[in-house]
Amino acid sequence: MGLDEDALEYHRSKPPGKIEIATTKPTNTQRDLSLAYSPGVAAPCEEIDKDPEKAFEYTAKGNLVGVVSDGSAVLGLGDIGPEAGKPVMEGKGVLFKRFADIDVFDVELDTDNAEAMIQTVEAMEPTFGGINLEDIAAPECFEVERRLSEKLDIPVFHDDQHGTAIISGAALVNAADIADKELADLEVVFSGAGASAIASAKFYVSLGVSKDNITMCDSSGIITEERATHEDLNRFKQEFARDIPEGDLADAMDGADVFVGLSVGGIVDQEMVRSMASDPIIFAMANPDPEIAYEDAKSARDDTVIMATGRSDYPNQVNNVLGFPFIFRGALDVRATEINEEMKVAAARALADLAKQDVPDEVVKAYGDQPLQFGPDYIIPKPLDPRVLFEITPAVAEAAIESGAARTEIDTEAYVEELEARLGKSREMMRVVLNKAKSNPQRVVLAEGHDEKMIRAAYQLVEQGIAEPILIGDADRIESTRRKFGLEFDPVVVDPETADVADYADRLYELRQRKGITRREADELIRDGNYLGSVMVEMGDADAMLTGLTHHYPSALRPPLQVIGTADDADYAAGVYMLTFKNRVIFCADTTVNQDPDTDVLEEVTRHTGELARRFNVEPRAAMLSYSNFGSVDNPGTKKIRRAVSRLQDDERVDFPVDGEMQADTAVVEDILQDTYEFSELDDPANVLVFPNLEAGNIGYKLLQRLGGAEAIGPMLVGMDKPVHVLQRGDEVKDIVNLAGVAVVDAQQE
Repeated sequence: MGLDEDALEYHRSKPPGKIEIATTKPTNTQRDLSLAYSPGVAAPCEEIDKDPEKAFEYTAKGNLVGVVSDGSAVLGLGDIGPEAGKPVMEGKGVLFKRFADIDVFDVELDTDNAEAMIQTVEAMEPTFGGINLEDIAAPECFEVERRLSEKLDIPVFHDDQHGTAIISGAALVNAADIADKELADLEVVFSGAGASAIASAKFYVSLGVSKDNITMCDSSGIITEERATHEDLNRFKQEFARDIPEGDLADAMDGADVFVGLSVGGIVDQEMVRSMASDPIIFAMANPDPEIAYEDAKSARDDTVIMATGRSDYPNQVNNVLGFPFIFRGALDVRATEINEEMKVAAARALADLAKQDVPDEVVKAYGDQPLQFGPDYIIPKPLDPRVLFEITPAVAEAAIESGAARTEIDTEAYVEELEARLGKSREMMRVVLNKAKSNPQRVVLAEGHDEKMIRAAYQLVEQGIAEPILIGDADRIESTRRKFGLEFDPVVVDPETADVADYADRLYELRQRKGITRREADELIRDGNYLGSVMVEMGDADAMLTGLTHHYPSALRPPLQVIGTADDADYAAGVYMLTFKNRVIFCADTTVNQDPDTDVLEEVTRHTGELARRFNVEPRAAMLSYSNFGSVDNPGTKKIRRAVSRLQDDERVDFPVDGEMQADTAVVEDILQDTYEFSELDDPANVLVFPNLEAGNIGYKLLQRLGGAEAIGPMLVGMDKPVHVLQRGDEVKDIVNLAGVAVVDAQQE
């Protein structure tokens, strides 16, 4: 399926939409229900009646934002109405929750009257801690925000106006620094005169740009005082009318230091870029196509062109998600009455400062190991940089306090710790790997290439630039499926029945002739996708392999074990699942391969699982599990674990803590580990759990997944000589894509 079809399926899958309400308190007993509702709920009601501020103490108001829209200016879709705009508002709620742990009610209003919207939102003030106005057409949006900001005692923020202004403002501060130009001296040209352009122009003035140096162009050309006199320009455009000759965008850009595009794609050419002042700053933010292509702008001249766009596939993406979640987080946490100019400037300045700091390795790895260093190609932080929450949010909160907008004060150091505790890294884990994969895609064989899910996954791998898939299977069947789902790509296909596979058969025979395989059997086996894929990887015609979607695990694993085998430093392969929870990540091994491991196997599995954890930027702490705690039971089963632990602790190659044997709760509960067994080598709960046998491992990870609410990624094979991963039967497309990403990163290390 194409992007549109995938998006429709994404939204319609049960439960429909993208957000839900979840309880935050126990509701398991009659007493719980009595506390949650009648009669216990009367107590907080009475307290709030005495002091309305207690609503922040006894209800979710302090962490609840209303995303309000009339659907009159939705994304690039225009006036599609409130119901059609609801998926966007839900999506906004997803971003609030994902990046700042803020809950959202989306509110779509069926009105085209600004006054009616203002009155409706005003009446809802008791419900919310803040209001995010979204996708409201100009010029009405200006009046709606102004009036509501005056009327309400909670923060009101129109992201379409101020989000782009704040993020691009941060970029402008750093771009001017790099170009060695003063903000006050910059000649700035705007293409576009809508809500975001006008708000950005005003915000740039707050940052230090001279209003007299801002030239704004709409579809009719430069907005001049002459035009303002004779044309019906709204008062917001009139505010930026200049006493200069009329002209078009090309005239405006001649000699300008900065171009800010908030209009339509393709309206700026290289000659216009060449007409600008030295070391020009170009923010071409129209989406999906910038006003001028990144490559065209950069190659238009020989000096430094500092370029930003709204796209994620180029440096310096101006992405509003760098702003609104963290601005609201800070505003809510100090119970601000508004989001004022001081708070917006603080956010922009903090973003600009963050870009100048040394970038952590985890962020570099998350973006494919590309260089991230302050300069023309890195003037604003990346959205997945976890420091954004910890740097921007406190700056906003402090600005609210200093400007008098806050109703409570915070201890900054303690507040940063609180912010760190709000969001875990579980949902970031695969992004780290997939972005690393995109930096250098590898050839991944999909051995069951005729399967519909494999073909759809192959399309996504190509579309996202994660891997170069090779589909093994019936070429006609693959093409038919591709056409059926409208997948616009030209996959690499190896059809075992029609392709020349003689060399692969020769190699299979060479490898297995003393293992019971005859020449005739080699010719037959090479038609099997698992054997063919394994030989392709072994011979270097592919870099990695995925299989198992339509096979039982043992039968899928057998060919790569026979053909590729284990690595030079390994005698055994093992299956590992990564389980991601909200606030922790755990690697479970062995869950798929070794039925009754001895000391040698346990030792090796632990070592390789620790190495795997580090590929996900997780520093391993390994616990070898049993029903015994540190010798409380003495029998052959516990002794083999203790021997493995002793060897690992003596092994210079193992530079992470390992201990055991220990029970599962000892391994993962900090109080037990530190109070009862304070002598343990583990200072913190384990994140690598090595099970004593396959039965325990398989049962354990599935219980954690199903009852613990963990997301399972895997199984990932460790110990193989070349990257091979075996899927579980029934895995979904996203599982295939994720595991392919893991395989690519494995291959990169090869």
